[in-house]
Amino acid sequence: MAIAAQENGATPDSARTFPEGFLWGSATASYQIEGAASEDGRTPSIWDTYARTPGRVRNGDTGDIATDHYHRWREDVALMADLGLGAYRFSLAWPRIQPTGRGPAVQKGLDFYRRLVDELLDKGIKPVATLYHWDLPQELEDAGGWPERATAERFAEYAALAADALGDRVKTWTTLNEPWCSAFLGYGSGVHAPGRTDPVAALRAAHHLNLGHGLAVQALRDRIPAASECAVTLNIHQVRPLTGSAADADAVRRIDALANRVFTGPMLQGSYPEDLLKDTAGLTDWSFVREGDLQQIHQPLDLLGVNYYTPTVVSEADDSGTHASDGHGRSDHSPWPGAGRVAFHQPPGDTTAMGWAVDPTGLYDVLRRLASDFPELPLVITENGAAFDDYADPAGQVNDPDRIAYLRGHLAAVHQAVVDGADVRGYFLWSLLDNFEWAHGYGKRFGAVYVDYPTGTRIPKASARWYSEVARTGVLPGA
Repeated sequence: MAIAAQENGATPDSARTFPEGFLWGSATASYQIEGAASEDGRTPSIWDTYARTPGRVRNGDTGDIATDHYHRWREDVALMADLGLGAYRFSLAWPRIQPTGRGPAVQKGLDFYRRLVDELLDKGIKPVATLYHWDLPQELEDAGGWPERATAERFAEYAALAADALGDRVKTWTTLNEPWCSAFLGYGSGVHAPGRTDPVAALRAAHHLNLGHGLAVQALRDRIPAASECAVTLNIHQVRPLTGSAADADAVRRIDALANRVFTGPMLQGSYPEDLLKDTAGLTDWSFVREGDLQQIHQPLDLLGVNYYTPTVVSEADDSGTHASDGHGRSDHSPWPGAGRVAFHQPPGDTTAMGWAVDPTGLYDVLRRLASDFPELPLVITENGAAFDDYADPAGQVNDPDRIAYLRGHLAAVHQAVVDGADVRGYFLWSLLDNFEWAHGYGKRFGAVYVDYPTGTRIPKASARWYSEVARTGVLPGA
């Protein structure tokens, strides 16, 4: 298979020093780790409902207990401190703070995050809070969910509650994590909660996620200190053509519009791409975009969070396209509205336990593109990591050399991007802990720390110790 790909990001076997002040951390998401699904006023989110629906999640797994972080948070912060992490990116559970998605906050829910943040600060770890990592209150989904404008308005109200409670402690705020997944996997292919399969609803959801982001930034700015930072995290797809043909280049353009520019356009430039509107005109006239929406969405940001795991390879399809190899889960319904003549292909090379190709050049290319397109906007790698089939040996050790190799390669790509001019300020390893991996349940382990789910015991893997040394020194060792 001839893949048209850049060779940038290749790295020699020598140590590399990151800039002084580069932020080293790890990341998690509330539904994946907290558990305590019905404690202290928390009500179901769309992921609770989805996971409890037979056939949705592998082995019928749910996040009801997850890694029990809600009760073991102090232990988990101690782990971060032991590993020398400088920052922790976590998400707030909307239904824990505002169970119905409306009205006043539940103080017990806010108190959990107050305690967590205070403990982080006490240990010298910077808290980085994400307002939304996919756990929409089920009551808001019952009212229409993200395809409805009201959800964006409710999101801004929730952002205000969180900022009022934590704005004096948390100095970096992220509105949304990977809105592409929320819109297109949640409402298009149905492989994520809420499991709907309507391409028009997916496009409407994308717009209202954009709007919610803009309204939330405004709510945050009204409440947090001027020196605090606002950001959004996008899973920027590095889309590559299968061949050098013009048809495959057009397939790249179509997917780039749906994967990336549907968010970077309005959020960072104040407009939707004309080619996106044209490609999807057979589905919708986009009349749900009202006058003034784009001004509301296009808010100044201090940082752009970038999540990257693997590149995407596409070609023109002869008849109807196939998305089976897009890396986002199997469904009879496509998460790519208006791209029926695009086919996805498995990239070459080694793969992780998710079946995702290991290719650090994709991360390099993403960073260089963003640095070129938005040179004034600093970047942070908010997620990067890999799942492998980890296990504890008889001595209670977890050796994961494949993850160490993955991290070394991707950190080398980040370093090269910095050397070549990208303003990258930090890196957050996904994930701190093995956890509930969405539709894969507990079958995929991304953590730097191994979790024995029956007992909850935490065991730092070899990769955790390796990453700890990089975080402490700011130096990436050679192979």
